[in-house]
Amino acid sequence: MEIGYKLAAEAYAPGELVRQAVLAEEAGFDFVEISDHFHPWLDNQGHSPFAWTVLGTIAARTSRIGLATGVTCPTMRYHPAIIAQAAATLALLSEGRFVLGVGSGERLNEHVTGEGYPAVSARHEMLREALEIIRLLWSGGYRSYEGEYLRLEDARVFDLPPAPPLIAVAASGPDSTRIAAELGDALFATEAKPDIVRGYRDAGGDGPCYAEVPMAWAPDERTAARAALETSRWAVTGWKVMSELPNPVNFDAATTTVREEDILAAFACGDDPERYVEKARDYVDAGFDRLVMQNAGPDPDGFIDFYRRELDSRLRALKPGGGA
Repeated sequence: MEIGYKLAAEAYAPGELVRQAVLAEEAGFDFVEISDHFHPWLDNQGHSPFAWTVLGTIAARTSRIGLATGVTCPTMRYHPAIIAQAAATLALLSEGRFVLGVGSGERLNEHVTGEGYPAVSARHEMLREALEIIRLLWSGGYRSYEGEYLRLEDARVFDLPPAPPLIAVAASGPDSTRIAAELGDALFATEAKPDIVRGYRDAGGDGPCYAEVPMAWAPDERTAARAALETSRWAVTGWKVMSELPNPVNFDAATTTVREEDILAAFACGDDPERYVEKARDYVDAGFDRLVMQNAGPDPDGFIDFYRRELDSRLRALKPGGGA
């Protein structure tokens, strides 16, 4: 079991994200994972820095903690050749601590180039082609590729790490779990659904399984829930909504009916460690072995200290089937 800390790039300025990563390393987290967005989910979150610059700075400011994108879309806003180069460089600068998390993207971030946002079936095929291109470039030498959606012409990544980064592929259904098993090294998900992990294993996937666990720390439950409602109510809309809406104003409109009770049902809120362990156990029982603590509470320092004091040993002791 490894435990990670989610760097909410939509909610904090770049320097603050670096500071939190340093604190997470000191608190004993195994890795930090950062979202790779162009826009925040809601305007009142107020931020969305370039994730790759933040990760490079974190690599220079830390020595042990792992780094991951959670997740990057390597098909529209970025060409996969750029991601192959960026990931190779970050793997070198972090001395092998980087995991490349990838997915098929959200309209929120990918529509900005004006190229259009295709249907989900096309997005999955684009992701397949992107992963083939990335692995091709990581194999060294000059490479070309001719796909249905993506192309590569006579390109080479000159600075390659001794071993390529692991690729964790985001999945929520059968098509994406097959892509994760066939072209990735690990699985990434946001829902505690056993079918996701089972589908990945049945398709031949044998790598680690990452999942984001929703939580909101504050000294009392209601304060935590109100904070999460203010900035993170988009998280209860489900993937069908989250992947399709184009701008923060649309997420604001789509979440006007979300209540504190909905947040309390979806997030571990407050300062009772057993509530957090209970929420994490749902993901462990579903088969996930890399848990990312996604804190939507108002005090990141308080949460990191709470994790160090109350959660670290409890979460690491969890076993599938209700153990520990």
